[in-house]
Amino acid sequence: MHTPNEVIHQSLRLRIMAALNALPAQEYLEFTRLRAILKATDGNLGAHLTTLENVDYVSVKKDFAGRKPRTRIIMTDAGRKAFAEHVAFLRTVIDDHVFQAAD
Repeated sequence: MHTPNEVIHQSLRLRIMAALNALPAQEYLEFTRLRAILKATDGNLGAHLTTLENVDYVSVKKDFAGRKPRTRIIMTDAGRKAFAEHVAFLRTVIDDHVFQAAD
């Protein structure tokens, strides 16, 4: 039986992981693009990325594009595995609900 991932389960972190999971493995997403996709503030997004980074679900890379600083995020292999397991948990919850409703 699958269990919820308490780190990923939070709404914005779940959306962050879903956005990153949609990318091919080893592909980065710029912070500004992720912020726009999620319609999050810099501070809120940054705090949630720190939480995900602390459990090795994402990696944050800071560098420069020319002279302009940029921050890019990538989902780690551990993050992909954790996200897949959490999605499997959510599917069992939905399936159980649908099965119970059919009775």
